[in-house]
Amino acid sequence: MAKPKLFEPITIGNTTLANRIVIAPMCQYSAQNGEMNDWHLIHLGQLAMSGAALLTIEATGVTPEGRITYGDVGLYDDATEAAMKRVLDGIRRWSDMPISIQLAHAGRKASCEVPWKGGAQLPPDHANGWQTEAPSAVPFLDTDNPPVALDRDGLIRIRDAFAEAARRADRLGLDAVQIHAAHGYLLHEFLSPISNQRDDEYGGSLENRMRFPLEVFDAVRAAFPAHKPITVRVSGTDWVEGGWDGEQTVAFAKALEAKGCSAIHVSSGGVSAAQKIPVGPNYQVPLARQVKQAVSMPVVAVGLITEAEQAEAIVSTGDADMIAIARAVLYDPHWPWHVAAALGGQVKAPPQYLRSQPRQYSNLFLTD
Repeated sequence: MAKPKLFEPITIGNTTLANRIVIAPMCQYSAQNGEMNDWHLIHLGQLAMSGAALLTIEATGVTPEGRITYGDVGLYDDATEAAMKRVLDGIRRWSDMPISIQLAHAGRKASCEVPWKGGAQLPPDHANGWQTEAPSAVPFLDTDNPPVALDRDGLIRIRDAFAEAARRADRLGLDAVQIHAAHGYLLHEFLSPISNQRDDEYGGSLENRMRFPLEVFDAVRAAFPAHKPITVRVSGTDWVEGGWDGEQTVAFAKALEAKGCSAIHVSSGGVSAAQKIPVGPNYQVPLARQVKQAVSMPVVAVGLITEAEQAEAIVSTGDADMIAIARAVLYDPHWPWHVAAALGGQVKAPPQYLRSQPRQYSNLFLTD
């Protein structure tokens, strides 16, 4: 049997990954004051044993106000850095899987309740709420508290916060940084004409709407070592007439690549409650394919990728270079093992688990 493309190595910047399976960032809403705890050690530690090529830490607020909820992880002061170090030290003792972090600012979609308590936005006077910030003073929902439109000083403050978080990420020994510019959060809010109604140099034309996200990229790239990759997650479309779309995503991807972006992760939606998403297997793959045809850097596809043959087809046909999994690996923490078994690939497993290898898959586990 030919070696499956999904289990061939790939190089991102100067980092070579063992296969094409990436664990996407997944918010856990379980931090206290932005600080990671034992839940994150258990959760991320489990995923670090999965056989995937890269583990990405959840959307991490670069400021306290940039968190989606009061339970979000942050990386904005010494306390949040120390808490993350403790978790990473525990993981690295037993796993050498490369680890990335998604740096984020939630913009007008910040200050929310955790999902299992309804997820509604909390007003600034709530004990767990705060005043949100955005490109324009336009709320996500009519019932939300309007955000404050960021002035020039606010833009500099947030840009510098992304850079400082990147420096902290390097001190923590993280292997890569992903900048979150998707799902209706702050950088996506600047990109989309739905949420960006500014009339200065940061609004209006596509060039202007891309300006602040590109300034953030430049700041993070300057703060993070040149030999380590920086990737960006984007929404390929708003799924709303007159919103952000595939052609604009391609233009943004080309601009990022010119600035040294190492890879782009193509998701979709999140900026408008009016979105009409045709949810189904591979529903976002065409968005990744459109970007893949326009850039040379690796492209990651994501969204309802659950089956072995499905994942292999995405990379073997050239629709994308890698696939990212999230909910599938929560449901099945050894999803890459099972996909490798189905396709005839190989994965790395902890030595403590080697005896779990089924007899019919005698070459499944790689050995040092």
